[in-house]
Amino acid sequence: MPRTDSQPIAAASAPHPYLVLAALWILVFSVTSQVMMVAPVLPRIARELGIAEFRLGSLVTAYSVAVAAVALCMGPVSDRVGRRRMLLVGSVLMAAGLALHGVPGGYGWLLAVRIITGAGGGVLTGATAAYVGDYFPQERRGWANGWIMSGMAAGQILGIPMGTLLAAQSGFRAPFLVFAATMGASALLIWRFVPQPDVGRIEGSFGLRRSLSHYGRMIARPRIVAAAAAFLGMFLGASVYMLYLPTWLENTRGATAGQIATLFAVGGVATVLAGPSTGRLSDRVGRKGIIVAASLGLALAMVATTFLVTEVWIAYLVFLLVSALSAARAGPFQALMTEIVADEQRGSAMSLTMALGQIGTGLGAAIAGPAFGAAGYVGNAAMGGGAAVLAVHPGGGRLDDVAHDSLSLPTALPPAEAFDTATHVVSSPVLPGPRRPWLPRLRQQTG
Repeated sequence: MPRTDSQPIAAASAPHPYLVLAALWILVFSVTSQVMMVAPVLPRIARELGIAEFRLGSLVTAYSVAVAAVALCMGPVSDRVGRRRMLLVGSVLMAAGLALHGVPGGYGWLLAVRIITGAGGGVLTGATAAYVGDYFPQERRGWANGWIMSGMAAGQILGIPMGTLLAAQSGFRAPFLVFAATMGASALLIWRFVPQPDVGRIEGSFGLRRSLSHYGRMIARPRIVAAAAAFLGMFLGASVYMLYLPTWLENTRGATAGQIATLFAVGGVATVLAGPSTGRLSDRVGRKGIIVAASLGLALAMVATTFLVTEVWIAYLVFLLVSALSAARAGPFQALMTEIVADEQRGSAMSLTMALGQIGTGLGAAIAGPAFGAAGYVGNAAMGGGAAVLAVHPGGGRLDDVAHDSLSLPTALPPAEAFDTATHVVSSPVLPGPRRPWLPRLRQQTG
């Protein structure tokens, strides 16, 4: 049976929602930046450690595997102990892992600390998205997700250039220490300003068998399967498309390293502009239509890249469009994911989809190289566009705009008069939702 927190948050003492957003934004910024800056500093890592570059791909693989494995394990834990604790544990663990990058050591040590950092990322992966669903009302989730996900764009705008320049001046370890500090700041903000919402949680002990049963019941739901397939397709398509885009631009269009850095900065600006606005729009008109339209547009833009980009300046325009469309579907999709499961299952559902996203990234990286070698970048662009369509089919056919898709419903309804509609939110067509007494204030402040 689900349970709720014993100490609800009083409306008068609830933190300002923008403080909650700030804590989560810095968290997403830090996670994204430390991931994105690995690729441009790989040559310097190879030189400083005296190791062949081709062996360093395992740093990325080890991180992704750690994220996926821990995310799957921590999803049911999050549903039991609450999202706030998971955010605290994950942010502290990642800050420690990033700080350990500064300890001198060889390749084995660096691989180990990337795994530790990935473990922290795995704890945060599902908990961050699930917290938005716990804390923000349904009509504000698209807006909230849009702003939080803009932290990824800020990482793209600042992370790649800063990481590259700082590594060139002070060694490859320096950027990791900077993001250890920002992640530590996020942990302090979470501890001080991010409350545990009073939402349903799973009772009783749990272990491997129960967790597997929990996931088994979850993947039996068509909407969740569709969402998982869509998420895998999103990450796979992005990986296939992005990985060799700079190489293709440098080899065939004469792009310089500075132009490549500017390209990603332009994409980040587009994400910042498109994410919050489309998230807020989805709060008004629904998620599905925006997801479908953005996915189809993204597929066309990816496929057309090699035909349209005849000069480097055109690449800026195309990449701006690709980044804007990616952001346009990311916020609404993540908000929709928080709405198709009950509160006490949200952490597991988000961890499952995020883990599949990491698997999609790994699969995309695995097939991007052979595709590039066999058919050139036109093959990567076509495969990226095809994967983008997965967000429409099967996902588009089953991800309807619903409040929740609960895995377990009560056999009888409590009487309507038993609930105060001013302090309760309906979280399911059948199951009354958790108490969120701070919602009137939050709606007023974010309206």
